[in-house]
Amino acid sequence: MKNYLKATRVALALVIFFPLIVYFCDFTHLTPGFLHHWAEIQLVPVVLAGSIGILISLLLLTFLFGRIYCSVICPLGILQDGIARFTQRGRKKQKSKKKRWYHYYKPYNWMRYSLLAICVIFLIFGIFTQSDYSTTLLLYLDPYSNFGRISANIFRPLVIEGNNLINWVALQMNNYHFYQLTIHTVTLASFLIALIALLLVGILALLHGRLFCNSICPVGSFLGLISRISLFRVRIDESKCTKCGVCSLACKSECIDSKENKIDYSRCVCCFNCLDRCKTKALHYDFAFPVTATSASRRTFLATSTAMLASIPLISTLAQDKKTVDYTKLTPITPPGSRNVKRFVEKCTACHLCITHCPMQVLKPAGFNFGFAYAFKPHLAYSTEHFCNYECTICSKICPNDAITEILPEEKKVTQIGIAQFERSRCVVFTNEHSCGACSEHCPVQAVKMEPYKDGLTIPHVYESLCIGCGGCESICPVRPVKAINILANAVHQTAEKPQEEEEKAVTKDLDFGF
Repeated sequence: MKNYLKATRVALALVIFFPLIVYFCDFTHLTPGFLHHWAEIQLVPVVLAGSIGILISLLLLTFLFGRIYCSVICPLGILQDGIARFTQRGRKKQKSKKKRWYHYYKPYNWMRYSLLAICVIFLIFGIFTQSDYSTTLLLYLDPYSNFGRISANIFRPLVIEGNNLINWVALQMNNYHFYQLTIHTVTLASFLIALIALLLVGILALLHGRLFCNSICPVGSFLGLISRISLFRVRIDESKCTKCGVCSLACKSECIDSKENKIDYSRCVCCFNCLDRCKTKALHYDFAFPVTATSASRRTFLATSTAMLASIPLISTLAQDKKTVDYTKLTPITPPGSRNVKRFVEKCTACHLCITHCPMQVLKPAGFNFGFAYAFKPHLAYSTEHFCNYECTICSKICPNDAITEILPEEKKVTQIGIAQFERSRCVVFTNEHSCGACSEHCPVQAVKMEPYKDGLTIPHVYESLCIGCGGCESICPVRPVKAINILANAVHQTAEKPQEEEEKAVTKDLDFGF
């Protein structure tokens, strides 16, 4: 039974982890589309998306079986377990011939509950104060978002460079089945923040197992309040226990005090490693009733869980801003479906899932150019060959936080995320008196039209009511370094007019192609 529990936990964790990391790292876009649902069961995205049904299921799962979520569902937790496998715990060192083990330590309750309280307060009061910083702390502490940034900015580039290496080797053998790829979606700032997160989590995992989960992670701290009173728990049979301490040495959460025969259930992640190590069969994972949580633990659990549940309907119905257009480059162009910049800032935790699956690679992580609150969140960065496809709605389908609400292609075609601004003094028609018209030809909604200028030349004119801000005109403009036509963001997305369909001209005579 003990081996069965651990084997089941590992198998379920792999079922969650590998499809999710493959989905993040897939540069071919061939993975099944339904895999984005793996991200939609992560706790913080569930709260921000207002998915009350999934949240209740996760809370009920924790109440019944303990912190199974942290060992099976959370990808960053599973990554920590994988990193911890590289340690010498349980194996003899070559030089000292000694074994390294985990050791019980008292919990840093002041740290984990302070961080949890601050996150909850920011989420609730940030709504009423219209603050742009309501999810800022979560952006850096949310385990799923950190995993997403690590996957998108470190693992995915490594996979792409591996493909490029294979392509180079194949070319030496006159094999042309592979192709060279260029990484467009990683910035220096996004790489550094992902690297810092990986080093922090990795070092803590190597030295102290799940220390990050039990001292820093707000998700682990919140679920730890519930796991204190979970119905199924690991129990110590004192009549069989010899206080050998083997279970404590094997516990990666370092929550078993073998001297006192006590287990800190708020930190136990139900890895079941201790069950296999106990030689006297004094450890059991079974139904534990009645629940023996202290009154203080109950009060803490009720207060925090009530605050979390109360915040969900508020978070899912964030107020809209006034419908004004901000014509400055200081405003980021947010994806279609995000509705407005403020709402996007409050809901997005920069997991970068949309960035990795944008087929046009127009979504890129921001630095601090849009302010601290928008750091590392995705924005549309138009450049040569990078624009928002007229009918593409992939980012709205896969966003787990509901920061980008799902929209249909027909709605996408009239969603105005920005407006093209034409600067005549930069256009080659004006400066060089050369015919161009590339922006007009590349506009899918007829918002840029060529109108008579002089000496038979035509010059672009933008019809703002038709423009949707897709960036097609900006990407194709040949002027360098500053384009003659640029997309400036709508702080609140508007609805553009539908372009009129051109009437088909009747053919009155046979066409003669000169054959």
